[in-house]
Amino acid sequence: MRFEADTDFIKIGGKRYMEALHQMQAHVRGEKRAQWESVDEAQWKCGSGESKQLQPQALYGYALLSNSRGHEMEDFHVAEFRTMDDAYEVGLFGIFDSHRGPQVGREVQRRLFDNILQEGGVWADPAGATRDGYLLTDRQVLECLDKEAEFGGSTAVTAMLFEHGSRLVVANVGDSRAVLCRNGEAVQLSVDHDPGRPVERAQVEMRGGMVVTLPGDVPRVDGQLALARAFGDKSLKNHMSAKPDMEDILVDLSCEFLILGSNGLWKVIANEEAVELVKNTVDPAEAAQALVRKARERLTDDDISCIVILFREL
Repeated sequence: MRFEADTDFIKIGGKRYMEALHQMQAHVRGEKRAQWESVDEAQWKCGSGESKQLQPQALYGYALLSNSRGHEMEDFHVAEFRTMDDAYEVGLFGIFDSHRGPQVGREVQRRLFDNILQEGGVWADPAGATRDGYLLTDRQVLECLDKEAEFGGSTAVTAMLFEHGSRLVVANVGDSRAVLCRNGEAVQLSVDHDPGRPVERAQVEMRGGMVVTLPGDVPRVDGQLALARAFGDKSLKNHMSAKPDMEDILVDLSCEFLILGSNGLWKVIANEEAVELVKNTVDPAEAAQALVRKARERLTDDDISCIVILFREL
């Protein structure tokens, strides 16, 4: 081949580079598609349930699907109705998305709701008890971690139904998310604790840390973690918090359903799209599975977890 000028060589070389890049990307997509198509039942965890006493009645379904990267599942969940003092039924729902190993998420799953419900003022001030329960759980987790888990952490998003189901308390740390369908519209009740957000950056810097963004990467606390708040993360705890953001709302006829999900869901599905998908499914268990399947079809290779809570008048 003869080149008339250096620019011709650059153009042809650039074209070949782009063709090679596209071929490589297509190969990666094909591998991920093959991994999705080979998903078996052993990688799924699904279930459902409903309240006995709450009004409006609450029904839930959950679905968790392990990642396509071959390492141990790092997402954990709680979905249950619990009778307190032999009289009061409360709904307890949570998604816990671990990073750098499963230990922190497993410990948070085991401890968090018990800590909240054992707070002295939980019935008078459930939001305050939730905040204190989060902070207590973080202290307990930090104390029990072994050497291998000191660099691990976990996000959390929780929803609790109090006062016969009429009061909903949502809390979160990290980027697991809660989205409410109210009057047919998507309303995000949680806060994504991205270190790049000015308020989160300010909190990190106030604690003596720094937020670093390397070229082509996302903002990270001390150049390491792409979350400004989390449970665990012992090596970074001086510079980040496990204090949750919270919403305390009245459940009325405008509230149709609530979706809780890990980052594996929300990084490929927008809030509005998730709400539209659930609207078309009357069974919350089927809705949760549909959301998880949609996320995996879009080739996310993360663990994917989802709980759908449907509010229904008796």
